[in-house]
Amino acid sequence: MKEHRNRKRRVLGQHFLASPGVLRKIVEVIDPRADELVIEIGPGKGVLTFPLAEKAGKLVAVEKDPAMVPFLQGKEIPNLTVIEGDILDCDFGRLRADHGAEFGKATLAGNLPYSISTPLLFKVLEERAAFDRCVFLVQREVAERICAGPGSKAYAPLSILLQLHFETILRFAVHPGSFSPPPRVESALVSLDRRPVPLFAFADQRRFGEFVRAAFRQRRKTLANNLLASGRSEPAIEEACRRAELDQRARPEQVPIAGFAALFAAFRGEPAP
Repeated sequence: MKEHRNRKRRVLGQHFLASPGVLRKIVEVIDPRADELVIEIGPGKGVLTFPLAEKAGKLVAVEKDPAMVPFLQGKEIPNLTVIEGDILDCDFGRLRADHGAEFGKATLAGNLPYSISTPLLFKVLEERAAFDRCVFLVQREVAERICAGPGSKAYAPLSILLQLHFETILRFAVHPGSFSPPPRVESALVSLDRRPVPLFAFADQRRFGEFVRAAFRQRRKTLANNLLASGRSEPAIEEACRRAELDQRARPEQVPIAGFAALFAAFRGEPAP
């Protein structure tokens, strides 16, 4: 039976936190307040859920594993609502409206299964208006990508698109021994605080995301070669790089967010944002 449970955990990508010290540090970073809604992803055995519920105005826990839901509900904590479901299928705006409309702020937090980290982060980008803050425990490689700046090997479209809308901070690393069962990789806690306004505003955010992904199509190629592969002409690339004051021979990981913003505007014939 125990082996069956462990096998199911591996299928769901579950590695439960088992270090009291790490849990305390995570709660300190989340810093839940009595006037805030906290939405927790994958509460599992509730080791993070229960200390968060003690301080938050309301805690909504979304759990995919049906075996965990009765245990969490059985605690009968007045300000805790447990929802069985896949967080990737949740409408965050609706979740906040239904369960936390009376609260001024909302935080999304959780120990993310490695298999859903990237799709969830892009979902957060799409539905960012539903949160003021996110605090995630993720694979260290993902945390470094979220927070990476130009010149770093970890710098990627995800870095640019998240940092456009959030102030991102890698808080601390977490050793595999802090989990049960231990994962094969290190983890890290990262916080994302939504900016009052984005670093740069675009009329079409979706197209900016597509543009950045095209620019990173092959990391080892130059910016100009990647843009050529995306269907842009050589004269248009030369003119846009000139207007954006960028070296077209640069590699995409060398270009700061402001450079991508200026280049995107140049291709569209708009002033730099």
